Amino acid sequence: MEDVLALYHEPYDEDRPVICFDESSKTLHRHVRDPLPVAPGAVACEDTHYERNGERKIHVATEPLTGWRHATVTPRRRKREFVEQMQELADEHYPDAGCIRVVLDNLSTHNPAAFYEFYTPKEAREYLDRFEFHFTPKHGSWLNMAEIELSALRTQCLNRRIPDAATLRTGVAAWETERNEIPVSIDWQFTADNARTKLHRLYPTIKKKEAD
Repeated sequence: MEDVLALYHEPYDEDRPVICFDESSKTLHRHVRDPLPVAPGAVACEDTHYERNGERKIHVATEPLTGWRHATVTPRRRKREFVEQMQELADEHYPDAGCIRVVLDNLSTHNPAAFYEFYTPKEAREYLDRFEFHFTPKHGSWLNMAEIELSALRTQCLNRRIPDAATLRTGVAAWETERNEIPVSIDWQFTADNARTKLHRLYPTIKKKEAD
């Protein structure tokens, strides 16, 4: 926990960006009957019945200090998707960064060794040399600022019936573009000193040796 909190309070470094990464799911619901559009004196209405139309995974990466974020929709959430997301960060979004510091949770797919499953050892090592992974503690995923972005995404975009993957991708892309244009940064206030006071019960108890 303190490792992540210390990282959040470092000054901005263009050569060593801090990126928060997390995933979420969205169940797709197809209309059984076409909704009724807005009309004078009446709001839009949709039938309470729907058909499930599968599920998609949403991967979000955000740089809290600059207000940049990127969201990708995929059919699945495996080690392959994790590696692809990290590759995109390194090759497309931060090609000139010397070290990309990534905050993420302990999901089993978030395994740096997975690079060796999809690249030659030389290529895998070259990618991993550009990353520094900081894992949130178990039951401490709230420390990941990517969850703030996912909450905004759910409220501003996903809190509605979405019928198919194409509509989901379009909506998520529009949300990303609009939010990046503002842009919305995150001012993280919780510090290690706060944690030692408010979460003192989570720290080990030091047993003092009895005097001889």
